[in-house]
Amino acid sequence: MLLSEQDQFLSYNGELLVFQLSKPEEADDKTINLCVRRMAFNRDTKLFVQKSSGVFSIEATHSKIEMICCSCTTDSRTGIILPCILMKKKKRNNVKYFLLLLHSTNQFEPSFYFRLDYELKEDIRLFAGPSLLWRHANKLFYISSNTCVVQSAPVQLSSVVWAGEIVGEGTVVLGVRTAYLPETENPEGFSVSDRAIWGSEFFGYAIQTQKTLTGTCFMPHAYSRVVSSVYVCKSERLKQQLRISLVAITHKNQLVWFQNGALKGVCELPYEKPYSVKPALTSNDLLFVVSFASGNSCVVQRRDSLQVASKWQKVKCVLVDDFISSGSEQLLLLFDDDSNADVLSTFRITDLGEVNYASGINYKHDVPAAEGLQENGLLTVRALEARLQAGWTSVRELQQHLGIQRRVILESCRALIDLVEERTHILPNSKENTFFCKEGLVSLWDDVENPPDSLSKVTSLVSEVPERFTEELWQRVVDDSLVVGVKLTESFYSSLSSDVSLSLVMDQDFSSISPIIKCQSKIIKLNKAFSALAISSSQIEPPPKKMKLDLHSKNDLKKEFPMRSSRIQLDGAKTVTAVTSLSPLLAFHRVCCLVLLHASKQNHQNDSSQQSKKIAVLCGKILLSLEDISNGRYSVKMLRESSYCTGSMEDILAVLAVSVRFSFQIVSCDCTLTPISSWLLGEMECTPFKECQDNVFCHKAGNVHGTIFNWSLKNPFEGLLTIYCRNLTVLFQCLHSLTRALPPSCSVKLLRSGTKGVLTEQLALALEKEMLTLKNSLFLKETKAENCLTWGNESGKKIDNAPLDSLLDTEEGVQQFRKKLQNEREESVQSMNQTMNGALYQKIALKIAEAQLSSDMIVWRLA
Repeated sequence: MLLSEQDQFLSYNGELLVFQLSKPEEADDKTINLCVRRMAFNRDTKLFVQKSSGVFSIEATHSKIEMICCSCTTDSRTGIILPCILMKKKKRNNVKYFLLLLHSTNQFEPSFYFRLDYELKEDIRLFAGPSLLWRHANKLFYISSNTCVVQSAPVQLSSVVWAGEIVGEGTVVLGVRTAYLPETENPEGFSVSDRAIWGSEFFGYAIQTQKTLTGTCFMPHAYSRVVSSVYVCKSERLKQQLRISLVAITHKNQLVWFQNGALKGVCELPYEKPYSVKPALTSNDLLFVVSFASGNSCVVQRRDSLQVASKWQKVKCVLVDDFISSGSEQLLLLFDDDSNADVLSTFRITDLGEVNYASGINYKHDVPAAEGLQENGLLTVRALEARLQAGWTSVRELQQHLGIQRRVILESCRALIDLVEERTHILPNSKENTFFCKEGLVSLWDDVENPPDSLSKVTSLVSEVPERFTEELWQRVVDDSLVVGVKLTESFYSSLSSDVSLSLVMDQDFSSISPIIKCQSKIIKLNKAFSALAISSSQIEPPPKKMKLDLHSKNDLKKEFPMRSSRIQLDGAKTVTAVTSLSPLLAFHRVCCLVLLHASKQNHQNDSSQQSKKIAVLCGKILLSLEDISNGRYSVKMLRESSYCTGSMEDILAVLAVSVRFSFQIVSCDCTLTPISSWLLGEMECTPFKECQDNVFCHKAGNVHGTIFNWSLKNPFEGLLTIYCRNLTVLFQCLHSLTRALPPSCSVKLLRSGTKGVLTEQLALALEKEMLTLKNSLFLKETKAENCLTWGNESGKKIDNAPLDSLLDTEEGVQQFRKKLQNEREESVQSMNQTMNGALYQKIALKIAEAQLSSDMIVWRLA
């Protein structure tokens, strides 16, 4: 009687081996037979035919026999690759495992056996020897035919993803283990170690030499947490360096190709939960066969890029071998067929090319149809070639267009850099201009060598900037962000309007990328008590209005309210910061960036009206290198010293720049709010800054580390809690901890921005600014109308001086009077129907809209 549910399949030298357990026909026999059938594919009948068979009898008195796994491994005695199968014999609590080798004569040879007090369940691998390894309780165990003794490796690992031979290292096991911090690294500080970031690491362990191989020569640390299976395609040694090419499947349903530890390609898989990958070298290409836990399979091609070539469902197993004796490998897919007990009832042999055999097809009748299909296929190929040629032409035109755009952007950036550095910009030569014209583009640069107007304007703008307008230029690295700060002098900052920002431009000449770095600017005002309530770009805007405005009115606050408390008295300097992503810059290893300040400079005229001119000035250069970042030169250092946090002012500003600010009004009806201070200093492990003691820094381990709190009491029953955190997850963790410390009667309300008193003052200033904008706009309109009328009356000055009676005495006088009356009528109509230049009207309308938007935003925040 066959036990078909335990069938095992293996390909060997172009043959299909089917292993089955069966009971003898004699009912009183206490043995179980292990049967093997050698099947070969017949190209004439297009079916698998049994060539030979073999039987191995196993004593099974009160025991349960199972087949665990099978594979083809090298016999260390002869060097011949033989099929081997691992068997399990369980009798009560005693578990015995034994390994059998199958020879060409269908004779089974016991290789070795061992006993365990537990069952093998995790990461079982067969490799050369024959040898066996497995994982149990995060430990690695192995046994070989040479020793026949179970040995334990001195490593701990959470999973085994591959085991095999690597050049110069012997048998190597690749796995994943929990990462451990180096002894020189502080676990409470900001770690720059990849192991600490990802929490696990990929590594290799050589069994013969008992040497541990670093995982970076196989793949980056970031993939160690998601890799589920690996296949090493090639290993070699060049100049004492190990070079590895491998593919891996991940828990994210991806097939990833690595070469020498670097990522070379990624392919999204069509199904979930992949668990194994193996290669197939067909006549057309190198294929990777991926199997899934759901019983599905797919094939990925590696040509110019990784892509899924085909996929199948309800697959029992996929074997790779030369089944049709063509000299290259094919795939044998065995499908599940519940309606037929024969394991080979439904199969397919294919190489995704010319070879395609499937069960249930009458190939003799398909021969004439194949000739017609070949002719249709030829026509299809020709049509596809024509479409491919047209697509390639479009791609080339697009590449030329992108190249022209890149040259225009690079030349514009060079012109901008020369402008801020007060250098004469050399315009493109005539050949380049001719090239642009031939491509159908208009040259952006005039052929005139010295345009006088633009140079004079640049000179006037540069002369208006004082020689010393910055006090300090600094940079910090916070997580994956680079923060650049410029500390401006009070005198220079007071002459600027609200539109102030920084931009970063790479100083190197990279022909393939734009030198402009995408960043976000913030204006941070620090005071003596460090309330830091004015972080302009962190304000929340109402949903229907997306224009970004600064609502703090900067110098107007200082002029209109000089008697405010010390909390909002400025310390004489403003800091403008720019935050950008650090990862793209590290690709250059070493990069130099220009720091440009963009602002609108206010000009006070005699008629008390204000006009602003946009300026762009160079603040300096910053140098960024991977070595400095690795050494922690620009890292934020927030250390706990006695009862204070010893972070510098630049470190504090950097953390504020990358943080998101949230303010909460906390009100208690029947008890005081003293538990909040205890919560900050106790559970959250906060310490005040030495530079500004009103704010506290959280030293608690976990995600909340690095959060800044500001707690101020309005009265014993009401206070304002401001939280500066990296993301919403950290905010929710802080609020969850806070609600457990507060009494049940307390209410916590999110404030949209600032306190009610500050917002009321800002609203008054915004309304005043709106009125001044309307007044200045109307004054500008009346001035232009008066100039027009004055110009129209210049010809009539002599007529105004003549007496009216003398004009009416003569006919000429009457004509002059009639002409004068007609002119006055035309001037009156002109004054009633004034026209305005479109650009001037657009400028006035934009100013009025900005002022009204400023008022509306503050009203929305007060609501």
